[in-house]
Amino acid sequence: MPSPSTTSLKLDLKTKARLQKLAHARRRSSHWLMREAVEQYVEREERREQVRRDALTAWSEYQATGRHVTQKEADAWLRRLEAGEDVEPPEPHD
Repeated sequence: MPSPSTTSLKLDLKTKARLQKLAHARRRSSHWLMREAVEQYVEREERREQVRRDALTAWSEYQATGRHVTQKEADAWLRRLEAGEDVEPPEPHD
């Protein structure tokens, strides 16, 4: 694990008080809560960015090839997944 570095963070008094109250209720330090919040935010935003990149790649592939699945095909596949079936996605076609 890389050695930690210090970053300062300015909070308005109301937010700081809310954080301290929550830290007390959770029996954690304000520092711990802030680190946890930042880590969760970064992980969520990295996943969001990956979804965005995947969508752009899929759009480029569609523009180049025209291969796709219909909404009906996708819905049928999703219904089977929701029912607990382990099924492969439908094959794209022109």
